Amino acid sequence: MQLNIYMRQDVTEALGPGKRYALWVQGCKRNCRGCLSPGSRDFEKGEWIDTLMLAKEIIQTEMIEGLTISGGEPFLQAKALCELVRYIKSKKDYGIIIYTGNLYEELLGSRDIYIKELLSFTDILIDGEYIEELNDGKSLRGSSNQKVLFLTQRYEADKIMFGNEGRNIELYIQNDHMRMVGIPSKGVLDKLGLIEKENGNEWN
Repeated sequence: MQLNIYMRQDVTEALGPGKRYALWVQGCKRNCRGCLSPGSRDFEKGEWIDTLMLAKEIIQTEMIEGLTISGGEPFLQAKALCELVRYIKSKKDYGIIIYTGNLYEELLGSRDIYIKELLSFTDILIDGEYIEELNDGKSLRGSSNQKVLFLTQRYEADKIMFGNEGRNIELYIQNDHMRMVGIPSKGVLDKLGLIEKENGNEWN
């Protein structure tokens, strides 16, 4: 089985407790104003990768505690993500965090067995679409309408991390390309010179 991905980062501390592998899937039906990854919307773009090959890559990554999945919209590729996470958790006890534009209640009401299974693997779900006007600068979520839902007890001691003032981002530079990981505060994108264009994010 294959998964269409937008981007991946092997080690980050900007998207949840501890050091994590971060994965952004490709494809989203929403068109949120101020989207941080507009390049991840188009279903015809991205990189198709074998799920088991990717799972083995994640497992072999040193120093990480878990996996954070964003997008794009992860639950549009629930079946492939289930295969990915199922294999990972059969080998290592990683914590799973997922960002979704859907509401938790909508996902719970789905008849898709893979959506239900993916939820069962999830320790923290950050739900709801991004609303630029409600961007309040709180940590690890984009706007105040989004809920940080602890679906298991795994990260109970880390609740203090979520909803604090201030955000962390990481910048990675490779050749002429700059990659930002994390959720920036208001004004940061303008200061860095990030421009949203039809084909995605470009850096000046």
